[in-house]
Amino acid sequence: QSQSQSQSPVSLCSDAPQNITGIDDVGEAFSHLEAVNWNLMEALSRVMPHEDPALASALLQSQAEAQAHAPLAESTNGFRPPGYEELPGPSGAAFFGLDQPPLQQPNLPQRSPTSHLLAQLASSINLDPSASQNNNQNGQNAIVFNVRFNHQLCQIRLPPEATIEQLRRRILDETSVPVCRQAIRGWPAAVSSEAQHPGSRLCNLDLPPEVNLFLVDLSEDGFMDTEQDEVSQRAEKTFTIHVQFESDSPLQLSLPGRTTMLQLKMNVDNIKTIPVRHQEWTGWPSGCDNETTLAQSGIELVHRFGVRNIAATAVSQSSSSSQQQLNNSYELVNVDSESSADEFEDATDFNFTDSPPAQPHNMHLIQNNTDDETMGSSQFVENYKARYGEPCPDFFVGSLESARQLACLKPARERKLLAIYLHHGKSILTNVFCDQLMKNESIIQTFIEKFVLYGWDLTYESNKDMFLSSLTACISSNASLQARNIRLDKLPAIMLVGKSRELGSSCQVLSVIHGNIGVDDLLTRLIETCEMFELQLQGEIREEEERAARDQVKAEQDMAYEATLQADMAKEAAKRQKEAAQAAERKRLESERAEEDARRESIRLVAQQSLPQEPAEQATGTAKIRVRKPTGDFLERRFFTSNCLQDLLNFVTANGFLIEEYKLLRSWPRSDLTAIESGQTLETLKLYPQETVILEER
Repeated sequence: QSQSQSQSPVSLCSDAPQNITGIDDVGEAFSHLEAVNWNLMEALSRVMPHEDPALASALLQSQAEAQAHAPLAESTNGFRPPGYEELPGPSGAAFFGLDQPPLQQPNLPQRSPTSHLLAQLASSINLDPSASQNNNQNGQNAIVFNVRFNHQLCQIRLPPEATIEQLRRRILDETSVPVCRQAIRGWPAAVSSEAQHPGSRLCNLDLPPEVNLFLVDLSEDGFMDTEQDEVSQRAEKTFTIHVQFESDSPLQLSLPGRTTMLQLKMNVDNIKTIPVRHQEWTGWPSGCDNETTLAQSGIELVHRFGVRNIAATAVSQSSSSSQQQLNNSYELVNVDSESSADEFEDATDFNFTDSPPAQPHNMHLIQNNTDDETMGSSQFVENYKARYGEPCPDFFVGSLESARQLACLKPARERKLLAIYLHHGKSILTNVFCDQLMKNESIIQTFIEKFVLYGWDLTYESNKDMFLSSLTACISSNASLQARNIRLDKLPAIMLVGKSRELGSSCQVLSVIHGNIGVDDLLTRLIETCEMFELQLQGEIREEEERAARDQVKAEQDMAYEATLQADMAKEAAKRQKEAAQAAERKRLESERAEEDARRESIRLVAQQSLPQEPAEQATGTAKIRVRKPTGDFLERRFFTSNCLQDLLNFVTANGFLIEEYKLLRSWPRSDLTAIESGQTLETLKLYPQETVILEER
């Protein structure tokens, strides 16, 4: 009996096939396994009946012995409700909830006794022949997995040669969460990717003897917690812890993320001389115990706790009232800390604050039963600035639909993301989030450049319901459902909404950032979402640019056509104007010509009327004058020698040759008759009995 007590549960399960089948020869056992390609279930079926009562009895006895030596799993239910006045003591049984019933498994498929027992054997026996000689050693080196799920702890022991697939199936047996919906977190960062492969062996992951994991159940609609910080990454960060005491000055500690809750309490004990067993803490999330680290707890990098010395004998009425209000805002945790911490930092390494931060009396930023979004938005911005001061993010004032149009209905190059800030006055994260994250200059500048920021207060249910209805109408029902499902301990939150062709015709929620996040992580999430959104918009921007280029070419062509048309019209107008001018000029010339013709005609008529009567051909004392015209023709007339030169000139004028335009030349002696005295007679001028004169244009 002492020998059986010294055996581990794994070794008992490993020896069970040998005890049940009665096969002592390892070679014979291997021959049966090789015959069925190393399938343990088929090998056992070959050597024994399917429903053998002896098999069930033997295996149940082995399991009973294994369970009798297996350590009890510790529960994480370390919280007691507010107002619980029992003084915490050193006993760990009440704290760890050992009297709680085991996890229910309502949906597990029913198996026949033999199949169930064979499955138990298959999950605990290593089929690798090369490792058969090390079974006892593997049983002693079993890896313990503490899987936290729904505020409960499941402890699973597996040999180092087991695979991730076997671990997932054991988790299925313990939690009833199907393998396809298991999201396991908490793996060391170095092996996080390899731990996602079902065939990876535990011995190849270089895991410690005890591993703390977190299980997230992926719902059927694909919901998964959007928190991206792995516990291993948070463990390397520094947490700033503000501890508020009832009757003592506050305390500020800077601790690494791997610090456990017990070590934190020991630090308070050494600095404030409050024994660990007398410390009652407020502000821890659910599911924490002494071994929970700051990184595993899920608190923000900057967090506030309240600590009360429950051994104090006198508490004033005002202090009791203040403590009651504090207890209503936070969950109380009382953890037994009988064991001592390994190490802690000296008190001189910590920073102290002089006084606790002032808490506002009103937790809401929007009045109850507000039925107008614009008025509620205006109240939110005004009260937010009054409560948290400057610098303050630039919140959009107006309705959610107006904010959506400003952010999402612009051209792709001008489009921004719509950031919806969801505030809740009763969340323990609100003050830190607003005082530190929302006042960071880089975050404020990012909101200004990349986002249209819209804020709303969800403290009152009436305002929450109205806003969710507006969210359904403006964004989508999925966005409203996501906002409704955000737990109080994750608020405040920021929903990032965008619209692109890849997302569809309507706006979609790109990311939900919960309030338990640091400044750097928040800025990184905002920038990453912006980069992803801008990448989605590249195609749309390119199409808009091509369309704009086409429109520009068309506009230029239209402008060129219009310019050509205007030039043609100008030319046509100039032509018409020129023709009109020419017509006017012709008319003027014609008028002048007519006047000139009339004048010439009048001169000709006067000259013709003044001509003396032509003498008869037989008359004496006459002169026959021939006038040679410029065309070569001749004019001929008889004159009396007593007629004067003027009569000859009038004869020429009467035939249409005005003396002012023509001159009359005498050939011998050559002389210009129009230049001499016109009163001289033809006889005097020797122009008889006949003479030829030349009419020449001046």
